[in-house]
Amino acid sequence: MESLASLLLAAGKGTRMKSGLIKVLHPIAGVPMISWPVAAARDAGSTTNVLVVGHQATAVQSVFRGAADIRCAMQEEQLGTGHAVACGLDALEGFHGTVLILCGDTPLLRSETLQALLAFHREQRAVLTVLTALLDNPFGYGRVIRDQAGSVARIVEQKDATPDEEAVCEVNSGIYCMEVDFLRGGIRQIGNDNAQGEYYLTDLVGIAARQGLTCLALPTADAEEIMGVNDRVQLAEAARILRRRINQRHMLAGVTFIDPETTYIDEGVTIGADSVLHPGCQIGGATIIGSGCEIEQNVTITSCRIGNDCHIKAASVLEASELADDVAVGPMAHLRPGTVLGTHVKIGNFVETKKITMGKGSKASHLTYLGDAEIGSNVNIGCGTITCNYDGVNKHRTLIGDDVFIGSDVQLVAPVSVGRNSLVAAGTTVTSNVPPDSLALSRVPQLNKEGWRLKKR
Repeated sequence: MESLASLLLAAGKGTRMKSGLIKVLHPIAGVPMISWPVAAARDAGSTTNVLVVGHQATAVQSVFRGAADIRCAMQEEQLGTGHAVACGLDALEGFHGTVLILCGDTPLLRSETLQALLAFHREQRAVLTVLTALLDNPFGYGRVIRDQAGSVARIVEQKDATPDEEAVCEVNSGIYCMEVDFLRGGIRQIGNDNAQGEYYLTDLVGIAARQGLTCLALPTADAEEIMGVNDRVQLAEAARILRRRINQRHMLAGVTFIDPETTYIDEGVTIGADSVLHPGCQIGGATIIGSGCEIEQNVTITSCRIGNDCHIKAASVLEASELADDVAVGPMAHLRPGTVLGTHVKIGNFVETKKITMGKGSKASHLTYLGDAEIGSNVNIGCGTITCNYDGVNKHRTLIGDDVFIGSDVQLVAPVSVGRNSLVAAGTTVTSNVPPDSLALSRVPQLNKEGWRLKKR
């Protein structure tokens, strides 16, 4: 297999984003923008990927912390694409083979397109091949000027183009395949005699042509792939396209979307076949959803593991939680991080959980808060139950054994335990441990004063 490396240009600030966060770190479909072209390069076979960083370099590097195939090169001053590539080449010392040059702000680029570009480049034995697109309105893009044989003679930036050159509809994507030996020699010959006073990578085309080397262009079949993200409008458009692709991939794998246009699934989410997603769902993080699940409208799920045949009802919020098979949640429930629910568990409307485990067949059907608790199997939690887990300084745990019945409006003042097969009567405040097989009852005696209302008139 021929050696392949990539250089990803990610040093610019992106002033048109009008943000304190640099452009390539803005999230799109759940991951930073720079992650998309890196993934495309990896999938195309690139085993060494160099990020050319500048603004907020540490933050960009942290996205790929620990990745063995990622290297970083610093571009202290942003003096153009040619200068950026020159900085990146230092990190490829000793490499021999083909280099992909990609932009960090092109999240729509597909690995299949890069593979086609590589195949064309190698079949034609070119030293440089540029990915192009044919646009009806090429304003703002560099124009690709071909010679009579169809090879690329030069690429002209719009600011430097003549009227005839501006009329050309084939544009430069900023994505290249180059042989590294040519790249190392040619990059030193680039000057900055242009309208911007920058070192243009596109000048390599003219350098190759003067040396009689093969320099080609391959138009992409889908022009949207080369779209760069420069402002919030383009950010939203790129996100819309990526989410459409993500949803299509899930649908082709057997997932039903009631309305794909209003269902928002982030990259990295796994959903099993025969699951049904309703409009307004937002599912992100490294969420895994099993088969045969139903996720109703306006549900938000982040970084959860959900088993098979689960039913998440409308407007519920689930965060960093684990659900076994056949669990029902909601409507309007809130599972906070650390919630672990066993099979056949039911969490009803307006129930909030946090850092709890709940055994098989247990249920809390409505209007309940359960935090820092270990709840056994076949436990009934009555309406209005509260685990009082915080004393103002520390959090404390509540332990509830198997087969316990907790009545309505019960307060469990932690740390406290309720033994298996016990019953806690409605309205009880539990402040001490309840032994197994017991009845816990704590109420103020009811006093009826007959005729009292008549006397107060």
